Amino acid sequence: MSDVMTLPADSNTSNRRILITLSVMLATIMQALDTTIANVALPHMQGAMGATQDQTSWVLTSYIVAAAIAMPLTGFVAAKIGRKRLFSYSVVGFTVASMLCGAAQSLDQIVAFRLLQGIFGASLVPLSQSVLLDTWPPAKHGSAMAMWGLGVMVGPILGPSLGGWLTEYYSWRWVFYINIPFGLLAWLGIVTFVAETKLDAKRKFDLAGFFLLSIAIGSLQLFLDRGQSKEWFASGEIIIEAILAGAAFYLFIAHIMTGKRPFIDPQIFKDKNFIVGLLFSFMMGTILMATMALLPPLLQGLMNYPVIDVGLLMTPRGFGTMFSMMLVGRVAGKVDMRYLIAVGVLIMALSLWQMTHFDMSISKWDIISTGIVQGVGMGLTFVPLSTLTFSTLAPAYRTEGTSLYSLIRNIGSSIGISVMTTYLAQQSQRNHAVFSSFINPFNKALQNAMQHGIWNIHSLGGLLAIDGEVTRQATTMAYYQDFRLMMFLCFILLPLILLFSKPQPKTA
Repeated sequence: MSDVMTLPADSNTSNRRILITLSVMLATIMQALDTTIANVALPHMQGAMGATQDQTSWVLTSYIVAAAIAMPLTGFVAAKIGRKRLFSYSVVGFTVASMLCGAAQSLDQIVAFRLLQGIFGASLVPLSQSVLLDTWPPAKHGSAMAMWGLGVMVGPILGPSLGGWLTEYYSWRWVFYINIPFGLLAWLGIVTFVAETKLDAKRKFDLAGFFLLSIAIGSLQLFLDRGQSKEWFASGEIIIEAILAGAAFYLFIAHIMTGKRPFIDPQIFKDKNFIVGLLFSFMMGTILMATMALLPPLLQGLMNYPVIDVGLLMTPRGFGTMFSMMLVGRVAGKVDMRYLIAVGVLIMALSLWQMTHFDMSISKWDIISTGIVQGVGMGLTFVPLSTLTFSTLAPAYRTEGTSLYSLIRNIGSSIGISVMTTYLAQQSQRNHAVFSSFINPFNKALQNAMQHGIWNIHSLGGLLAIDGEVTRQATTMAYYQDFRLMMFLCFILLPLILLFSKPQPKTA
């Protein structure tokens, strides 16, 4: 099998496994951190480069599209040049690209270097997961996924606060330079401790399959990322991207089902746990990243928290995740993973229900406690999900499977953010129309406010002030409606847990 690791005898020791785990976790944290840390610095880049908001948005879009297109290549490239070699090249490339982003002198240079970051960073997370699954024996896979999950989940959570702090007290360039020490340590650990895999010289590159999948993923990511700003199907660009994505996906599926050596081996989709895990991961990405995208504008735009405080208020969510992941690592192998997933999903639903009761005078502790609860639910769900997804998958498909797993989760995240942002805008308009209907001379509450000099509907300034308050209240209500919708999505996830097969007990 091309992807089965050939381990030297001394790599079976606990110390070597721990060092391998730390090395790949550094690579995971570096890549996961970069998915959110640059968001905070965008306004500062815009001012420094003299660019518009639409132009600076390409700093994020270029990275997302490049990573999405390059990620499916992970399995093929690892089989041709070796997983260890690909891993070390990716870490070096990502670190150098980060340094170039920090040193860029124009927006065009940043976008170009972010493309490189996305290409090299695409394989870091799936390779990390694949290496850990092969390094640790099957009986320890739950604990290994718990350690790996810390980097995947905590990185995006800490990104906004770390990015805000670096930007505020140093420079936006440091959100990229921060990757250099992580990259150096990760590369040193990988080349020293990770064993190489066997090569598959007979494997041929399916150019047609890769081309179709690249067109589909690239068009879909552009459609999702630019749809809201272009008013969706009112824009010809969005219509073209939607048609390209749909047609390319259809042709790609037809190709892998009928081709002799397709880009993705359709045999991988015969594993039931893997298929259910992909679907579950897609839904999880939809819920979790949408929540992370909605909270900062709510806290900063409507509750008037400074950027630094927003980051600090969201950081405890990571501590909740770390606590639950360490708990899962201890009970892995002793408790049915399906029960842990169910408890985690219910806890996430509870936190989203709590968020539907936020108001403008809510205390910082209420925000922090809700985040901790949600973090606990995320940790209880993510680690058992990763373990169950790959529990029955053949080792030969692990590298390819982990890349698909990460790709599907990322696509789910993009779709979730787009859907929830669009729903937020639509509900804000509907709420504004409903609330505005109460602004009339016959409203007793308004009459009372006018008598006390609070509002005045007989002047232009008074009407503008009332409209501003109506807009604020309508937008606030729309955020709560978004949280409620995500809570219902959590309940939809629960029946999927029943589709997982319980893996048979395994020993090293």
